Amino acid sequence: MASQAVTDGTATSAEIIVEHARPGKPREGMVVAAIQPHADDIPLFAAGTVAKLIAEGATGYLIRMTNDDMAGPGTVGETVLANERDNDAVAKSLGLKQVFNLNYSNHQMDKESPLEIRCRLIFLFRMLKVDIVVCYDPWGHYEENPDHYVTARVVEAACWMAGGSKDYPEHFAAGLRPHSVQEKYYFARGPQLVNRVVDITAHIDRKVAANRVNLAQGPAGNAGARLRRSLAEKGLKLPVLGNDDESASNQYIRQIVLQRDIDTGKAHGLGWAEPFHYIGPQADLIGDYVKKNAAQLR
Repeated sequence: MASQAVTDGTATSAEIIVEHARPGKPREGMVVAAIQPHADDIPLFAAGTVAKLIAEGATGYLIRMTNDDMAGPGTVGETVLANERDNDAVAKSLGLKQVFNLNYSNHQMDKESPLEIRCRLIFLFRMLKVDIVVCYDPWGHYEENPDHYVTARVVEAACWMAGGSKDYPEHFAAGLRPHSVQEKYYFARGPQLVNRVVDITAHIDRKVAANRVNLAQGPAGNAGARLRRSLAEKGLKLPVLGNDDESASNQYIRQIVLQRDIDTGKAHGLGWAEPFHYIGPQADLIGDYVKKNAAQLR
């Protein structure tokens, strides 16, 4: 099992790299954009990795693509407000600096112009100088939610185009500069090419906290406390939930909601881990060739 922090180039093989915690602040000066269609996506699939990148010195931003108007309690207006509050709380729990809500309608992103969405993301990538994105995998299989696959595809294109010198020159007139995204951590709900597993054991409390505050639509929130009480009414209990609502809520997330992280970790000798299709910085072929072959002029 190979183990290192970063690999070069596009993922083309099934070899899995295990990314462990790195001492010090190796990500200092870097910027990470955690991008999610809905308020519960990053908490469920990548909160541990986002927390790890922040702990290693990166500055983080949360970009939410929709207003989540189809997933939550009460009227549509109440649902939108509840999810906006949850999304802000997720960002705070993970130590992210700022939230950007693009506010497309939930479940309807496939009717929106991909050109417009891509342009908005390119602007953000250039303005924030984003080096790392964490998002859904544009090559993940069997994704049924249009918000997920539309977001994934426009993010991938925006990462590439943001580094161009001719796309959207009005950005440059406003003082921005081309800026290419160098690293991508792509997650998926279904099958995907997994070539990186991130050890999040040291950051599991942060991930639990991010899911705890996702009350409007997340499968976690206070569900553990509700389950504990409903079982007690029937004269039953789950020992893992403990003896009070606080413990029940935390353990429900840690041991049940995050079962995939437990299984991924176990497969690699870790506590909790998140799987990704990782794409790293492109190799400097010309520079490497020159270093190996250049000779002094005579």
